[in-house]
Amino acid sequence: MAALLVGPASADWGGAPDDANTETADPVKPECSASSHGGHVGVRSLMLEDVRTARERDPAARSFVEVALCYPGVHAVWAHRVSHWIWVRGAGWRLVARIVSQIARAVTGIEIHPGAVIGRRLFIDHGMGVVIGETAVVGDDVTMFHGTTLGGTSMSHGKRHPTVGSGVLIGAGATVLGPVTIGAGAKIGAGAVVVRDVPAGMVAVGPAARIRPVAVGIAHGPWDDPAIYI
Repeated sequence: MAALLVGPASADWGGAPDDANTETADPVKPECSASSHGGHVGVRSLMLEDVRTARERDPAARSFVEVALCYPGVHAVWAHRVSHWIWVRGAGWRLVARIVSQIARAVTGIEIHPGAVIGRRLFIDHGMGVVIGETAVVGDDVTMFHGTTLGGTSMSHGKRHPTVGSGVLIGAGATVLGPVTIGAGAKIGAGAVVVRDVPAGMVAVGPAARIRPVAVGIAHGPWDDPAIYI
């Protein structure tokens, strides 16, 4: 079980999905890869770190036991470690990884695709409705609130989800779409819609919705998100 939660000490653990654009993902190198630090991180250490992180960032957390038993954001991160390790084993294991992630979704209300690369000390507060897409990359020490979406704007293959730097805070109901980069230490306000890069240390607030006619002559698929017009 420890091997499932921590994964093998190889380059695959915490690596980008096979069809991801690795050039886009390079700015964020989460610590979840044990090999990148030349050692093996124990499952107990990782789990205690997750619980400790939740206690530090949520004033409502009263004990380690309460966090371990009652925090769906922590449970979702634990389940993702299992599903991601299965995912990077190869194409023959992808269905198993998806089943694990869907069980976690049903239990926690949080959907993290097993192909997503998640760093250490991610804290998802409340958690209900959080969606993290397949090619998303999330750095270390990130905080997300309920309703956060790291989604895509097209149905194309390859890198199509955001890259979130370390130390980023994403408010409730915020939507970050497309292969954009959120710089380290940036803050995304509640309800914001982000479709462009956010520089490190900056704040992005407010919805970007504007009414405009359908553009003629723009090449896009029939199911592409209308965010491409922003």
